[in-house]
Amino acid sequence: MATTREEIQTELEDQVSQLTKQVASLTKAMSKRGSAALADSRESASELYEGFYDRFTEALPAMRKQARVAQKTAQDNPMTTALVGVAVFGLLAALLSRR
Repeated sequence: MATTREEIQTELEDQVSQLTKQVASLTKAMSKRGSAALADSRESASELYEGFYDRFTEALPAMRKQARVAQKTAQDNPMTTALVGVAVFGLLAALLSRR
């Protein structure tokens, strides 16, 4: 009976050893996949940022021009600008008070 117990113990130790190796292999594979996914995500984020940056850089001169036009209009029509400001503030207050 001692031989059977030793055989069972040896088999269990072998199985545990094999399972440990499989877990290590799976962990390594998951790590590689995770690293690859992280690298892909970083690359995608970088491309997205570059796209936004390029578009913003292209739109910046037009935005500056529109800001100058708005500034000149506000300086030429201070009363209208004040009324529009009050109206916008009122709309924002109404929207915020509903929530």
